[in-house]
Amino acid sequence: MKELIFGILSFLFIVSASALLFLYWFAPFNDVEFITKPEFRNNYNFSLNGTTIQFYENLRYPSERISYKIDDICNLQKKADAENAIEILENLTILDFYPVITNEEIFITCENKIKTDERFFVAGEGGPTNITKTENFNVILHGGVLLLRKSECERPNIALHELLHAIGFDHSTNPNNIMYNISKCSQVLGDDIPETINKIYSVESKADLSFENVSAAIKGRYIDLNATIRNNGLKISDNAKIMIFADDKLQKEVEIEPIQIGYGITLTFKNIFVSDFNVKEIKVAINSSVEELDKNNNQIILETKK
Repeated sequence: MKELIFGILSFLFIVSASALLFLYWFAPFNDVEFITKPEFRNNYNFSLNGTTIQFYENLRYPSERISYKIDDICNLQKKADAENAIEILENLTILDFYPVITNEEIFITCENKIKTDERFFVAGEGGPTNITKTENFNVILHGGVLLLRKSECERPNIALHELLHAIGFDHSTNPNNIMYNISKCSQVLGDDIPETINKIYSVESKADLSFENVSAAIKGRYIDLNATIRNNGLKISDNAKIMIFADDKLQKEVEIEPIQIGYGITLTFKNIFVSDFNVKEIKVAINSSVEELDKNNNQIILETKK
């Protein structure tokens, strides 16, 4: 009988001990609080490690004045979200948005359905749709914003997120920043996006005609010349002239038509008569009456081979 009681007590002791060990190792007696990693805490900037925050470097519209159109299919709430997002950017930057009926630079449209991917619903889409690369800038000629659902936040976070995409900003890795790929009402714009916008748009909207290539050959007293001119500026060029000199004497002057942003033209001249023998230098210059981003690139000098 004693052996039976001893066995029962031993069994109960083992069970109790095992239960206590289980509770000790696996049951949380204290509350556990998870907090944001130190590098993200109280930091709302787009980038924490100096990475590029735009899709491409120096990505901007031709001017700080950007036209837009909101599609008629957007309901009043989404229209209000888009307009409030525009107002926020205007208050924080040098950008100035203005509505147009046609030929807008940013088109804002809406859909009633909600798109999803494998992880989460998509609240909207946005980005540049036409980019022209120049020597100093990647110029956005058109952008688009698609608002798929209205913002549930006090601020129009979804509309602002997509508008910033249309202006050229990529997704952020900072969950506190409004450009993080999952939207939360607590996210804010931070300082580095407005600073980047103001820096890039501080360059005035001007044309910039420059030579890409010039070659010439003299045959007796005649010059054959080819010249390629490109507009590397931020607006269409005005009428200009190309002037050809032989040893500082003007030999030919030709008007050139306005050139679109990022576009170029090639001019070919044959049998330009020169009055002097033994020409040592040919200068080709662009004569433009308006200000450009850089007029130091408006001429090129060719010397004869010795």
